[in-house]
Amino acid sequence: QVQLAESGGGSVQAGGSLKLSCAVYGPTGSTICMGWFRQTPGKEREAVARIWGLERTTYTDSVKGRFTISRDNSTKKTLYLQMDTLKEEDTAMYYCAAGTLSTADCATATFGAFRTWGQGTQVSIFS
Repeated sequence: QVQLAESGGGSVQAGGSLKLSCAVYGPTGSTICMGWFRQTPGKEREAVARIWGLERTTYTDSVKGRFTISRDNSTKKTLYLQMDTLKEEDTAMYYCAAGTLSTADCATATFGAFRTWGQGTQVSIFS
């Protein structure tokens, strides 16, 4: 059974950068589609970025050009989210997720489509 563990969150000033990591424990067969989500109190968990296949990716509009999702291709054991030019509205709990979704489904998958989740890491941006 796959388990995920995020790290790298913290508190940074607006305009700064953070890099989140998500360690994958267990077999990677169920991590064909992986993603980063974020959630603030009272709001639904939002997809930030997804990755599948030969490094195909999608991003929510608000982070395009600022965030980059990637993973360690040699082992598929670590997922990353490089976050640059951070804004106060990026403040949230960030989660990584994994699922055995088809490539077509992964591109637009919402939180309900992913079966495996990490515990989350808090990102706080201040002005």
